[in-house]
This record gives sequence, structure tokens and C-alpha cells, in this order.
Amino acid sequence: MGIIDDIKNEYRIGGIVQRLIFWNVGLFVIPLVVFSLLKMGGIVLPQFDWTVGGTSNWFSVSSEPADLLWKPWTLITYAFLHYDFLHLLFNMLWLFFVGRLFLTFFTQKQFFGLYILSAIFAALVFIGSYQVIPMLSGVVAPMVGASASIMAVLVATAVYAPQYQVRLMLIGTVKLWHIAGVFIVLDLIDVSVSNSGGHIAHLSGALFGFIYIKLLQNGTDLSKGVSAIIDFFVNLFKPKKATPFKKVYRNPNPQPARAAQKPAKDITQQRIDEILDKISRSGYDSLTQAEKDFLRNTGK
Repeated sequence: MGIIDDIKNEYRIGGIVQRLIFWNVGLFVIPLVVFSLLKMGGIVLPQFDWTVGGTSNWFSVSSEPADLLWKPWTLITYAFLHYDFLHLLFNMLWLFFVGRLFLTFFTQKQFFGLYILSAIFAALVFIGSYQVIPMLSGVVAPMVGASASIMAVLVATAVYAPQYQVRLMLIGTVKLWHIAGVFIVLDLIDVSVSNSGGHIAHLSGALFGFIYIKLLQNGTDLSKGVSAIIDFFVNLFKPKKATPFKKVYRNPNPQPARAAQKPAKDITQQRIDEILDKISRSGYDSLTQAEKDFLRNTGK
């Protein structure tokens, strides 16, 4: 079995975490190769290339609210894209780690629903923050990366099982809420230093993870909406199974049912019973000569 078959098999049998990693890696490597080959031929497509920066491309989310009018899908697409290899590597390692923790307590549909919903929430907060925070006022910036969704998954798991113990290399055993707390504090420290929009998105994802678990504990699963939409489109394009045709054969000349014939022995016994009843009621002398002869012949 070759490496391509191994990858196909891993994608087929792997869970949602592995598939998300495949999607993120594929959406980084394939466009990177295509853009590199096109540039060798002098072809540049900035509207497709989010790695060059700027907000004119079709896939990164923009801090400018008006950009949503012509590319609303960026509220989701940005969460599957990355600027460079280290950005991708770090996020995929954390996605694998926190994804496995989350699936210890929840389902794969809940994981994917949280990933998508937290990405949308973080993108909206990212856009809004550039409109209300003085330091960011007048700045137009793009954003890509799965970090906000990963933070949502991490915090959601930590809120649900804060005392869950995790063994980290070189550090030892720590509680899950310690890990989530460290990342939140680091984002709070760096939010005014560099990459403010990115850190705001991280904190927004963490907030959504907290909200998601609290609502879930009260009986409201926000991920059901995402699952319902996905199931609708899956069933829409799934070929319907045709009902097998069953041919029914009818007899044009049905034969009337024949009355069941009683065995001769039963008829004889019935006659004997009738004669004996007559004897018990009226005596032997009440019998006719034929009845006497029948009773005599039967007894022979």
C-alpha cells in the first residue's frame, strides 16, 4: 500500500479532528504550490492569495464591515487558512491535542459545530473591535487562522472538566484549567502589543467556548444548528434509493374453493352417534329397520 493509499485510509477511518487537520493542511499546501507555479509564469492572482496580506483577497476575513457585503463566506473560510508553515504547524498540533481532549466528553458533531460557530463569533468580534477600540480605529486588517476555534475547544473542555489532569513533557501533570488559563493570560498581555486583532479573536473564541458549555449544561446545544444544516445538504445530494418493483401475478380464472370432504370414517361414526342418541331417547324399538341393519353391519 502506497503513501497515497495510507492517506486516503487515514482520512476515511479518522475522526473529525483528523479530517479538519487534512483540510487545513490541504488548503495551505495545494494553493501554495499553485501560486508558486503561476508566479514562475508571471501570473499573480492576489484575489486568491491570502498570504500576501491585505484585505482584497476573497478568503481572509477583513476588519472592514463593508467587505462582508461582497465576501460573507469569509466568516468561515478564514478559520481553515494560514499565513505560513509555522502558523499552520503550531495550530494543527494544538488542534490535535485539544480535539482529542474534547472528544473524550463530547461527540464529533458537537466538535465541528463548536469549531464553526466559534469561528463566526470570533470573526464578528474581530470586526466590531476595530470599530470601537480607539487603538484600532481607522485600521483595516485581514485575519486567517484556526486559533480562535482552537481556543474555543480548549476553554470549552476546561470549563466542562477543569480538574482533568494532563501530563505535559518537561512540566509534568497539570490540570486542564491551568493550560486554558495560561493561554488566556498570554493573550490578555499581548493584545495591546502586537497582532491585536488575532489576540482579540483568541479571547473571543475562549469566551464562546465558555458560553457554549454553560448553555449545553442548561440543555441548549448550539451545535445542533450546524449539524442540521450539514445533514440537510448531505441528504439533498445523496441519491435516493429506488423502491424495488414487485410484479404481482393474478389468476384470471380463479377456481372456486372446494368444500373439504370428510373422511368416510367420520361419516360412519356420526351415523352411529345419531342412532345411539335415538336409542337413549326412545329405546331400541324406535329404530327403523334400516337403522337396525346399519348398526348390525357396522358391529360386524
